[in-house]
Amino acid sequence: MDETLDPTAWSALLVGLYTLFAAIGALRRPEVWRKMLVEVDESASLQLVAGLLELMLGAAIYLANPWIPADVLSCVLKSIGGVLMMEALAIIGFSDIYSGFWLRNLSHMHRGWAMFSVLVGLALTVLGFARFH
Repeated sequence: MDETLDPTAWSALLVGLYTLFAAIGALRRPEVWRKMLVEVDESASLQLVAGLLELMLGAAIYLANPWIPADVLSCVLKSIGGVLMMEALAIIGFSDIYSGFWLRNLSHMHRGWAMFSVLVGLALTVLGFARFH
């Protein structure tokens, strides 16, 4: 397969860049994630739109990456896609419980989650670029 058409490389690169820059933004402005959660928690429309968007993104990542045990990156991305779809359904069906959990815990875990997201984003970005040779 032409490496420029490698869906795993593109998935890793794009998800990695998104995660990395979302985390950088959260580190720069710590109130952003909390504000976003409050806005989603207070808006039924945002709950449905955010859930649908995450469901579609998760499905695209899940479907684009085959489960090939010898290819760890494709398995990781397929798992990420599955987790995104499950989270989307939680947001759509149980947003009050789900958002409430994150609002209670994010204030004292914010920097840790942001740093974890930087590491995951950086790893996926580097691994995605590496697949292009």
